[in-house]
Amino acid sequence: MAMTAVLLEAVAFGESPRWHDGRLWFADWLTHEIVAVSPAGEREVVFRADFPTMPMCFDFLGGQPLIVSSSDGLLLRLSESGLSTHAELGGTGFNEVVVTGAGGCYVNGGGFDLMAGEPYRPGAILFAGPDGSVRRVADDIAFGNGMALTPDGSTLIVAESYANRLTAFSVLPDGGLTDRRVWADLGEGVPDGIALDASGAVWVSDVPHRSCTRVREGGEVLEQLTFDRGCFACALSEDTLYLVVQEWRGIDRVGKTEDRTGQILTHPVSVGCA
Repeated sequence: MAMTAVLLEAVAFGESPRWHDGRLWFADWLTHEIVAVSPAGEREVVFRADFPTMPMCFDFLGGQPLIVSSSDGLLLRLSESGLSTHAELGGTGFNEVVVTGAGGCYVNGGGFDLMAGEPYRPGAILFAGPDGSVRRVADDIAFGNGMALTPDGSTLIVAESYANRLTAFSVLPDGGLTDRRVWADLGEGVPDGIALDASGAVWVSDVPHRSCTRVREGGEVLEQLTFDRGCFACALSEDTLYLVVQEWRGIDRVGKTEDRTGQILTHPVSVGCA
């Protein structure tokens, strides 16, 4: 059986992993950094934010990081000349982002501030066009988390953590979403970050169950990995599944950087990124 290995340790609070240009990039929310790490474990801090970074998720647009500053309600673009505003999202509480092949992007949000102890409210998905225009394209999202687009751009899959499911939408030519449906009912699973593989299956991270599970559309479980701490997110390269794991000790412990229980793990796969 293929073995899981530790690539990087002492991560304060890892999230939003992305495979890009031969390296794994991830956000460390508590150190306010975006970090790139090579398959050999060579670590580079690519960006250090001067804004609050709980959360700070990102994806790549034209090879440049597109970063969600949730506290400011902004979508920021990082280039060689520094940060610039790509779009104004309005409000706060945004979470995950995924870029489309046509230069737009989707951003979701929980609808409430979990870290501040606010009561649950359903969230939404916004679409930011290439021109920076922003509009709401889906409502009643039960704590939106990881998102993935199929390679042809026709389907957006969203993890609804508070509904224990993956939800799919058909993508319209203008970026709108339609034909909402349950892509996979996860039972008691609590989906966090997700990664779509070339077969069309999805790897689903789960913090409380300390696992990452590969599921087919309809919910069939194809493979499951378990860990000694929560799995927050995952990403795929051509032959490796990268996993962001760390202890979850409750909201009161978030911000305690001395804990540093975060790790980046690797696991060989026969089916790589889509």
